[in-house]
Amino acid sequence: MANSVTSFQVPILKSDSYDNWSIKLKALLGAHDVWDIVENGLSEPEREDALTQEQKIFLKDSRKRDKKALYLIYQALDDDGFEKISSATSAREVWEKLQTSYKGVKKVKKVRLQTLRGEFESLHMKASESISIYFSRVVVVSNQLKRNGEKLEDVK
Repeated sequence: MANSVTSFQVPILKSDSYDNWSIKLKALLGAHDVWDIVENGLSEPEREDALTQEQKIFLKDSRKRDKKALYLIYQALDDDGFEKISSATSAREVWEKLQTSYKGVKKVKKVRLQTLRGEFESLHMKASESISIYFSRVVVVSNQLKRNGEKLEDVK
């Protein structure tokens, strides 16, 4: 039986598509079994010499998975994106810096939500537009609202 290697295309972050990029990268990191280390972070012990052999093996594996996640995230960034996170030392720290940099802090999120709400409320079907294209535009805006914390009911 021949070994099969699955090749993954790494999505490159563009400044205007962080939300979509992060969803794709979470899936990629999950496929490589390293998303949990990004999400939860790597816990470094205060004293490594006090660890049992089993704990040392687990720590070594966790460090390896953190570096693998770091590498995959690095591959998904252009030079500008890399400069924003180059001082980070763990995959979790990189992820948090990217979120802050591209998604913003709470005040920026509020403004983004207000803009998206206005965009959602002003959506109208154009005369030359098909229903499927209009529906796609509605779905795009509603997904952006949901990703930014807005609770949307189907009725709306």
